[in-house]
Amino acid sequence: MAVELWNRVNVPFPSAVSAVRVPFTAQTAADVETLLTESENVLKLVRSEILQTEVRLLYELLYVLNNSSRGNKTFKALKQVEQCANRLKNMKLEAALQELSDLCPNRIQRQLSIKDGQCFVPSQPRLEWICLKVLGAARLMSCTLSRCSRAFTLSKQQMKWEEFVILNVVITSMLSRLWVIFRGVLLALSGLYRQLLELLGDVARAQPMPFLTDFSLPADLAQFLGSSDALLLTKHPAHSRARQEKKQAAKKLPAEAKKTCTQKRKLKEDLGVAVKRGVGLGADRKSFFKLCRTFTEGKSTPKQMCRADRRHEFQKQVREAASFSHMEIRVDEMIRWCKSQRMGKEKRLLTFLRLKCRQMKCLEAAGYNVQRKLQTFKKEACWASSPEGSAPKTLRSLASRRRSVHGIICFHSLRRRFMMRGGVKRKEQAGRQRRARLSGDDQRSRTAREATHQSTDSDTHNDIDDIFASAGPLCYFSHPGGEEEVQE
Repeated sequence: MAVELWNRVNVPFPSAVSAVRVPFTAQTAADVETLLTESENVLKLVRSEILQTEVRLLYELLYVLNNSSRGNKTFKALKQVEQCANRLKNMKLEAALQELSDLCPNRIQRQLSIKDGQCFVPSQPRLEWICLKVLGAARLMSCTLSRCSRAFTLSKQQMKWEEFVILNVVITSMLSRLWVIFRGVLLALSGLYRQLLELLGDVARAQPMPFLTDFSLPADLAQFLGSSDALLLTKHPAHSRARQEKKQAAKKLPAEAKKTCTQKRKLKEDLGVAVKRGVGLGADRKSFFKLCRTFTEGKSTPKQMCRADRRHEFQKQVREAASFSHMEIRVDEMIRWCKSQRMGKEKRLLTFLRLKCRQMKCLEAAGYNVQRKLQTFKKEACWASSPEGSAPKTLRSLASRRRSVHGIICFHSLRRRFMMRGGVKRKEQAGRQRRARLSGDDQRSRTAREATHQSTDSDTHNDIDDIFASAGPLCYFSHPGGEEEVQE
């Protein structure tokens, strides 16, 4: 399938002269000057440091997310934006516009050429070639804007799901800036194309050398892009229309009405008026606060009444639920309602219960009997919709359980330490008493043993002496067999 000339990255350059000598008038000089201004606007936007910075940021994000987010839709949309930015570089629009500016006469040459009546300007093939470049760049910019919008929508949707919030904030801000810059480039290209067609008509009448024979240039970029992208070429039509209507209404107002309006505006802007208060500095504030408290407690606001009705309705639906499947539907509806009402605590509790409900739903689908669990879950869901009083045991946070268990363990450890310390003291006292008793008994027994020993020694010594004295002198000898014998 043949590709259109404007859709090619490298448009074939015409084999003809780049500049021709044509009759030069004041109108032609004005057209050339306007063309140079529009070309300079496009070059400023394409060469701007802001655009280069945003494109580098896009490259860095894609480099970081290359491995972790390949299957993500937002990442794929960002890759498409990157392809459009690379295509803008590869088509070399900047070099083509710079060559066009070099071929056009400058201010001094234009002044001299008006007097002379003739001047060198870009030829018809050269201008048609530049028009093809501008058409391709305009279609590329419209495609880039649609890709930026799609990536912005996907990133915003992911941010609503509370996924990678900081990353999506960076992506959305970058895409919004890129969208604004590329739309500015598209508007500048529209003005440049209009001036190119005007100069092309003058050159074609003076030196006709047609280059595009099978393709006719559109009369305007809006006609070329279509009705869907034509709105991008308008500069805030709604704001300008509203501003014009306000100006026309102000012109139609009479002088007296204008004076009253200015007086009212002055009164609103005056901030030096003293405010009169009903309660003085020395008044009794206790009665005033008591009155306010009774008023707020006695009458509830419509918002509070609406919340109470919704809670009662949810509790009624929970009590009537026959299975965990119905319970999950009711809990999901209540979570969305709590999120819309900015009820953070109730939303967190119900989100925890939804996870539990999904687990029990799987067990219920497997055929287990979970009716007792369903009754307990109903009580928990009713309490979570209006958390007042003490929470059920199953809904107590893990941190609170750990704190309670840690407190019990600390108490037991302190008690054990105290008991051990008291037991050691009692053991030391008992040991001292035992040692004291043992020392006293030992002394008494030692003295008794010494006394008995002395008495027995003296008695035995006296008896032996008496026996040997009566027997006479004896001599002892050793028998060869080992026995001792006594002989006279």
